[in-house]
Amino acid sequence: MKRPLIPRLVVAMVFSVGVHGASAQHEGHQPQKPVSPGSTDHSGHQKPAPERPSFIPAVSDEDRKAAFPDVEGHPAHDRAANYFVLLDQFEWQAGRHSSGINLDSKGWFGWDRDRLWFRAEGDSENGDVAAAEAQLFYGRQISRWWDLVAGVRQDLQPGPSRTFAAIGVQGLAPYWFEVEGTAYLGSSGVHVRGEVEYELLLTNRLVLQPLLEVEIFGKSDPERGIGAGLSTTEAGFRIRYEFRRELAPYIGVTWNNKFGRTADFAEAAGEDTNGARFVTGLRLWF
Repeated sequence: MKRPLIPRLVVAMVFSVGVHGASAQHEGHQPQKPVSPGSTDHSGHQKPAPERPSFIPAVSDEDRKAAFPDVEGHPAHDRAANYFVLLDQFEWQAGRHSSGINLDSKGWFGWDRDRLWFRAEGDSENGDVAAAEAQLFYGRQISRWWDLVAGVRQDLQPGPSRTFAAIGVQGLAPYWFEVEGTAYLGSSGVHVRGEVEYELLLTNRLVLQPLLEVEIFGKSDPERGIGAGLSTTEAGFRIRYEFRRELAPYIGVTWNNKFGRTADFAEAAGEDTNGARFVTGLRLWF
C-alpha cells in the first residue's frame, strides 16, 4: 500500500534539517558575517583597505578646502529698522440723510520690539469735515502677540481741538481677533475706546472683515456734542477682494448708534442717532 506523498515530503525535510544542524555543530562551523574592506575578519585579523585605482588622483589640501569652505554668518535682521503703513478704510459712506468720505489709517516705524506708531482718522458729511484726529505712540512689545503703547492724541474736529495723553494695548487675542484698547486723559476727562475686528478668509482672495468699535466718556463735553457714559458704537462688515495682498477694493455695511446724552445732543442738532450706511472703498498697504 502506497503512503501519501505530502507526509513523506515533510518527514524528509525535517530529517534533512536535523542532520545538517548536527553536522555543523560537530564540525564547529558558525554562520559567517560578510567582512567589509578594511575591517577585521572572524579571526580578528585586520583586512587591508583596497588600493585606490591609479586613474583617481590623490586628495589634496586644495580639494579639502573647496569641499569644506569657511561659512560666514549671514547678517541678523533683529536690529534692522522697518516700516508699515496701512490704509485700512478709504471709503465712501452713504446713509439715509447724509453721505461722505471715511478715512482710517495706521502704521509704524521701528524694530521688532520698539516701534513708533501712528493712527489717523477722519470723516466728512455732505462735504463738511465731521471728525478728524491724529495719534502718535511709542510701542513696546510686552508678549508674543501684544504691544503696550503710550503717546498723545490730537482731536481737530468736532468742536474746539482737544489734546489727550494716551495709553493702551493692541495685538491678537485668541482665535486671531485683532484688538485695540486705548484710554485717553485730557481736559475733557477720560475717554476709552475699544475696537475688535476679525478677518475671515472665504477664499484665498475673498475676505470678510467684521468690526466692532465702542466709545465711553468719563464726563460730558457739550461743545463737542459728547455725553458721559456709553457714547457711540459702530458695528459692521466689509467684504474685500485682494487682487494683490497690498490692494483690495471692498463693499460693506455699517450700523452706527449714539446713546445717552450723546444721542440727546445729536437730536438737538438735527442729526440721526442711529442708522445703517452702505460703504465702498479701497484697502491698501505698503
